[in-house]
Amino acid sequence: MAEQPAPLADDRALLGRTSTAERVSDILRSRIAEGYFPPGTRLSEDSIGGALGVSRNTLREAFRLLTHERLLVHELNRGVFVRVLAVEDVEDIYRTRRLVECAVVRGLGEPPYALAGLAGAVAEGRRSAREGDWKGLGTANIHFHRELVALAGSDRTDELMRSVFAELRLAFHVVDDPRRLHEPYLSRNEQILGALSAGRRREAEELLAVYLDDSLAKVVEVYRRRVGEEA
Repeated sequence: MAEQPAPLADDRALLGRTSTAERVSDILRSRIAEGYFPPGTRLSEDSIGGALGVSRNTLREAFRLLTHERLLVHELNRGVFVRVLAVEDVEDIYRTRRLVECAVVRGLGEPPYALAGLAGAVAEGRRSAREGDWKGLGTANIHFHRELVALAGSDRTDELMRSVFAELRLAFHVVDDPRRLHEPYLSRNEQILGALSAGRRREAEELLAVYLDDSLAKVVEVYRRRVGEEA
């Protein structure tokens, strides 16, 4: 799994003229979230550096940044790998989500709220469900929660949760039945959107809290089974 395929070279244009480790890490973070580099994949410096047209030092700095975000892990004498989460990691991710997302809804203030992003994520989810694209539905669900966090209008919160959601995708990639995992939450996204559209902030927070607790239980159940099968 050391060699990565050529399509990564398409991302070279995203670097522009100021090729930096931060931009490289942004690209790799997105690719990890999309499942292009699944958990356990060894990242080849030669292949990735050649595809993106960046120096070995720049790439290593990008790896360091993503290791700090807990998306990668460096194994001595073996290289850099996409992290495989433990069940405890999944539980901690949801603990963070509950603290942040519920606090965002609680602190929204008086309606009306700017809900175009949430509505767009719900529409994206509906399209994915109609097309039977269950991994796409999982992406739409994450977009919904990213847009919900964005309602806080805080760059720091957005940055924090960007890493949390990327870690969450590492857990989702282990799941063997994405439809069963993601489909029930489309209607619950719609319920949260409906409550916020009507200005019922407290109801939206209660729906969200139960949503996250139920999602945690489901993901941990599936994750324990999958990790146990592969042990």
